[in-house]
Amino acid sequence: SDHMENIYGYLMKYTNLVTGWQYRFFVLNNDAGLLEYFVNEQSRHLKPRGTLQLAGAVISPSDEDSHTFTVNAASGEQYKLRATDAKERQHWVSRLQICTQHHTEAIGKNNPPLKSRSFSLASQGSANSPGVQRRPSQNAVSFFNVGHHRLPTGKRVPIMQPDHLVDVREMMSQAEGQQRDLIRSIECLPVSGHLTSLDQDLLMLKATSMATMNCLNDCFHILQLQHASQQKGSLPAGTTINWLEPKISLANHFKNGAAQNFPAEINKPASVREEQSIAEPCQLTREPEEINPDEELEDICDDKEDDLGAVEEQRSVILHLLSQLKLGMDLTRVVLPTFILEKRSLLEMYADFMSHPDLFIAITNGTTPEERMIRFVEYYLTSFHEGRKGAIAKKPYNPIIGETFHCSWRMPKSDVATDAGSNFSVQSPSEQVTLSKDTEGQTDPDYYTVKFVAEQVSHHPPVSGFYAECVERKMCVNAHVWTKSKFLGMSIGVTMIGEGLLSLLEHGEEYTFSLPCAYARSILTVPWVELGGKVNINCVKTGYSASINFHTKPFYGGKLHRVTGEVKQNMTNTVVCRVQGEWNSVLEFTYSNGETKYVDLTKLSVTRKRVRPLEKQGTFESRRLWQHVTESLRDGDIDKATEHKRALEERQRNEERLRAETETPWCTKYFLKEGDGWVYHKPLWKAASAAQTQQTDTN
Repeated sequence: SDHMENIYGYLMKYTNLVTGWQYRFFVLNNDAGLLEYFVNEQSRHLKPRGTLQLAGAVISPSDEDSHTFTVNAASGEQYKLRATDAKERQHWVSRLQICTQHHTEAIGKNNPPLKSRSFSLASQGSANSPGVQRRPSQNAVSFFNVGHHRLPTGKRVPIMQPDHLVDVREMMSQAEGQQRDLIRSIECLPVSGHLTSLDQDLLMLKATSMATMNCLNDCFHILQLQHASQQKGSLPAGTTINWLEPKISLANHFKNGAAQNFPAEINKPASVREEQSIAEPCQLTREPEEINPDEELEDICDDKEDDLGAVEEQRSVILHLLSQLKLGMDLTRVVLPTFILEKRSLLEMYADFMSHPDLFIAITNGTTPEERMIRFVEYYLTSFHEGRKGAIAKKPYNPIIGETFHCSWRMPKSDVATDAGSNFSVQSPSEQVTLSKDTEGQTDPDYYTVKFVAEQVSHHPPVSGFYAECVERKMCVNAHVWTKSKFLGMSIGVTMIGEGLLSLLEHGEEYTFSLPCAYARSILTVPWVELGGKVNINCVKTGYSASINFHTKPFYGGKLHRVTGEVKQNMTNTVVCRVQGEWNSVLEFTYSNGETKYVDLTKLSVTRKRVRPLEKQGTFESRRLWQHVTESLRDGDIDKATEHKRALEERQRNEERLRAETETPWCTKYFLKEGDGWVYHKPLWKAASAAQTQQTDTN
């Protein structure tokens, strides 16, 4: 093939945190199926500095930018590479993928499975046998004896027959039974004494034996594909060999050693069948829907996430998951177990950041640019506490593409005027009436309304857009966030990539801001949330800016959840306000006039959001979309929640595959792509600009 020529050239290769990126000369050897690299082109005749076998490798363009890509070899070794531009990256990626596919298929054709590999299972006692319960010297080798027999030289191995696969399946069933006996034996141990069922080594044994069985099941799946390729001469076009989800139901398996259960499609709950059969979103109406705030009711849902029970019970599953992760691995595409989930979508979590609408509305009441910037910082720092539902670190549902969330808040004007004891002046009631009077002849309500809408605008990378506005006060905020998570050993780090924009139309001011990183710490014991990183808030028009540091706890000593910051006037470099404290406890604001104010976040009043009842919500609105998962989690039925969650995820994968095959682009509903960001389709500033233009034309 013309596409199988050897290619070579310079690429940047990421080495480590210290060395960083370095130029290296790479050579793609198509005949040998190798990717080699040298220090430079002149040293090409020498031994390569590194070599990757491409058979079975995965070539992945990176979501970080348009230049980077990774080559993940079957051995586990990885090259992170960067081309000079997007065109050159595409050239390398396509050639590497062609070479990889060619050599992967060659393995399936020329190297059939070894018929003479035999498995002999060591006989084990019954689950109640003392010998099984207390044999600390027994190791994994005595549990599975695997013998490898050398093949006669020059002899071709006969093609594996279907009955041989049946034999392998039978052996694996016996192994699964042995493994269940092992689990039962461990769980039968007392909870106290010399050797307990909570012993860390035994928990690790449970986790690794579970991982072993799942790997064997995956290998059996590959054997079946290999057998099919031998029968047909090659793998079917478009076929890829993927690692599967665990064949053994994790939640079932660790519940008193219960046997696995795979219900037939007809036995699935109607709600699961409904989740799998909802029509492709682009076939639904993508016209923006105007939500009537009068249809929304005050939310009575109060799902605190302080229950550690499920996490404690599923410790072995966490160990099993950790055994499959590598340090620094991107967790965006990793399916996490259901029991660590919060009972809300990530889109609703963003809405909960707005739970103090009185402080939000009060920003525009500041009489000077300095006061307005300080008020924004005050609101910003008080938003994160209510965004968390309890002290236990749990993960919101990953929104599916096209998912939306709507809500609103009603804030009595009298509460905003007093501003929870703020020392700032506010506008008079007459000014407030004038600003909120949009339609002549209508009675002005005695409350402000803040409306919120969020949408998952992208799946890979996962990007959410959200927008909130208070029409009466002529203010709105628009933001887009790409959540990028990584495994950090005993922690999980989530970077919030994106930017927000607060617009105060009465003053013609725009404030840009970013979000801190979040960390789930101590994931093997009692997981808790920590924020970290530096964020900046800027207003170009007024020249005021704020710098806020969320401090992570040092290894020794130090306080939890500490935050410090300062507001300054950039032209004079004068600090006008300093803040310190804890973002989930008490904050201390010190102003340039010497005054000090304390804000106790635990005592701040929380305004409940207003949400439409489920029966009035659209098919892709968060609460209706995830209602069966949420109900199952509330009932403590992890298995049922997992089944509903898997149905939603499988539907999303099928829809994504269909769009790729038909080359159909995804159509967003409320947000439009503008440059690198996403903007609400009808922001308040556009309406104000249109009204001003119309007034000018009339005059």
